[in-house]
Amino acid sequence: MTERTLSIIKPDATRRNLTGRINAMLEEAGLRIVAQKRTRLTVDEARAFYAVHRERPFFDSLVTFMTSGPVVVQVLEGRDAVARNRDIMGATNPEQAADGTIRKVFAESLEANSVHGSDSPDNAAIEIAFFFSARDITG
Repeated sequence: MTERTLSIIKPDATRRNLTGRINAMLEEAGLRIVAQKRTRLTVDEARAFYAVHRERPFFDSLVTFMTSGPVVVQVLEGRDAVARNRDIMGATNPEQAADGTIRKVFAESLEANSVHGSDSPDNAAIEIAFFFSARDITG
């Protein structure tokens, strides 16, 4: 089934000019980029976006990291886009990520792991709406 998912290229990757290489990996995996923008999250935006982690011990450092530089937020579209994106991203911990995945190839650490992706179709819809209006998405 064709679906959409949110992808964020994180500050560690934008700092190292990896946007094009990461996008190439996503496109080679069969995903289309149907919306994209480079932005810098405010502290309030990062806190709101990652609110699900508010009680976790890493929340403050995550917010600090995600506001430390520009990010590229994008909507990916394709067959089983959520699962496909998660497969190409690799495990959250880059040490556990499969060879050839974005996190295995590019991540600097568990936190600076280069990309974020929605974990379910329901969360994808919520996360996409956080950053994009329907008019922004050109499927």
